[in-house]
Amino acid sequence: MELRAGQVAVVTGAAGGIGLAMARRFAADGLKVVLADVEEGALGKAAAELREDGADVHARVVDVGERSEVVALAEDAYTTYGAVHVLCNNAGVGSGAEGRMWEHDPNDWKWAFAVNVWGVFHGIQAFVPRMIAAGEPGHVVNTSSGDGGIAPLPTASVYAVTKAAVVTMTESLYAHLKAERARVGASVLFPGPHMLRTGLWESHRNRPERYAKARPRRTPYRSLDQWEAAMKEAGHDVRFTPVEHVADLVAEGIRRDRFWLLPESEHSDRQIRARSQSMLDRADPSYLESFILD
Repeated sequence: MELRAGQVAVVTGAAGGIGLAMARRFAADGLKVVLADVEEGALGKAAAELREDGADVHARVVDVGERSEVVALAEDAYTTYGAVHVLCNNAGVGSGAEGRMWEHDPNDWKWAFAVNVWGVFHGIQAFVPRMIAAGEPGHVVNTSSGDGGIAPLPTASVYAVTKAAVVTMTESLYAHLKAERARVGASVLFPGPHMLRTGLWESHRNRPERYAKARPRRTPYRSLDQWEAAMKEAGHDVRFTPVEHVADLVAEGIRRDRFWLLPESEHSDRQIRARSQSMLDRADPSYLESFILD
């Protein structure tokens, strides 16, 4: 579909990082933008900045893990603008799980699934039927990750499992839309190819009480700056992809109706080949050996 002035885009997780970058890109193309985020202060600031730049913006505080709140978001978006053409299910959290999988706090999994998986499903159910019924070109973008979406980083296994689920959900959505001959496309987004400066590292600041840890963490949460410093101290080169580049990838992918919004990367390609070959050979997942030996 062509992105044109007057169309409407809805972006979850829009108060910062990738979500805000996508919102800015859509606004620059003349779209009206609905911003949804769980963090009220940051959301208000993001909306104000976009309005100062001349964007037509509507903002709503939403916890995507709560179905009723996503349904209310859809009602609000259609009441405000009368249509939705682009839906970006982008909100996501890191669970903060520690240790081996059998040691994890179950609430780490419940919270991550509520946002990263159920949040995407809630968005699909709240918006897609209306987008199809409108008969206009539309597009759904679901944010996954190379961690899980391509191959898991076992030290972040909860996040990886949720992002693998997003890939399969989007593949299924694509097939269902094609079967309906809908004018709505679907894409799965893999932000990158390098690290990104987003609020994912501080997800714990918005953790709902209903998913509170049953026991305190053994180690403090580590910020992105702390992680970067530790990597450099260990002699590792750290590269970052600007979130604006991710937003450009999304806009171009929508225009070209691309399913895989996967930036070119030799690292990702090696992972894809290694995992696929392991499956074809019915062999053990040797591509995980560097983590297994840790």
